[in-house]
Amino acid sequence: MDAAAAIWEVLDLPIVIFLMLNFFLIVASTLVYAERKVSAFIQERSGPNRVGPGGFFQSFADVFKLMFKENIVPAQGNEFIHSLAPVLMVVIAMSTGALIPWARTPSGDPLAIADISVSLLVVLAMTSISVYGVTLAGWSSNSKYSLLGGLRSSAQMISYELAMGAAALSVVLYSGSLSLFDIVESQNHLGSFFGWNIFRNPVGFIIFSVCALAETNRAPFDLPEAEQELVGGYHTEYSGMKFGMFFLAEYVNLWMASLLIATLFMGGYLIPGEVFLIEWLGLGGAFLTVLQVAVFLAKVSFFAFCFIWIRWTLPRFKYNQLMNLGWKYMLPISIANILVIALLVAGYQLLVG
Repeated sequence: MDAAAAIWEVLDLPIVIFLMLNFFLIVASTLVYAERKVSAFIQERSGPNRVGPGGFFQSFADVFKLMFKENIVPAQGNEFIHSLAPVLMVVIAMSTGALIPWARTPSGDPLAIADISVSLLVVLAMTSISVYGVTLAGWSSNSKYSLLGGLRSSAQMISYELAMGAAALSVVLYSGSLSLFDIVESQNHLGSFFGWNIFRNPVGFIIFSVCALAETNRAPFDLPEAEQELVGGYHTEYSGMKFGMFFLAEYVNLWMASLLIATLFMGGYLIPGEVFLIEWLGLGGAFLTVLQVAVFLAKVSFFAFCFIWIRWTLPRFKYNQLMNLGWKYMLPISIANILVIALLVAGYQLLVG
């Protein structure tokens, strides 16, 4: 038994990481299927309905097809950077999920792969690195269309990251911590969903959600890959599984953005009426942990649906509209929101103290 326990101590984290990575792959495939079905519903058509039940295996068939497509690298491009860019996008997108608390364990600890005191800061830092993947893809292809897509992405991500960071800072003011677990628990003080940051900080919620949409390069913020203007943008010169990796990174980033929005503003894994479940019904322990994971997944799935819904509803911005929104509106409003919340928090502390 001691030997088995020692072996499990060594292998438990790698096994959890392996399962988490495969979970993200399945989630990305499911989101692709959901995107096709939701867009088909909006456009009054049936969508994929041939491969598997209801066409569910169409995404897996697409991956299988991409695996056998030829990998083409432009003759005048940089082959190493051309291969590095999609790998960088996928690795960063999947690594972010290790810091998200999925539930509270029966012992009161966060159910997460990595629990660190500055997890929000690390998540924002890692997501900001993803701009390098897009920029390097555009530059290494030695194509004007790809280069313009990479430059657009750099300008767009830098513009909206400032407002996104300011919106996240407004959440930190309420919680007094950079830990995502502490941020979730700080929304539990009223014992109901009215303690969630979406009610305490609605301006921050709107700004963070819009900026998250821009950071994932999805419509109406898909200027880096606008097919009417740039053929395919930064991944014009990509084929086979390299293109598939960009596709994978986009949908993993969509899921990660939904995870962050639910964690920071929708109470994360918190269940409305959780105090009632624990004190009156006695539903604590492992059952409560499983229920929290299920509720968290439901919240995240709702925001992922909203991302898809927005893509097939709103037209693409013009480039000047995109930059004006980020610099002239989002950033000043987010800074003003920080000042207002700081005054509210300081006033509350004076009254209580």
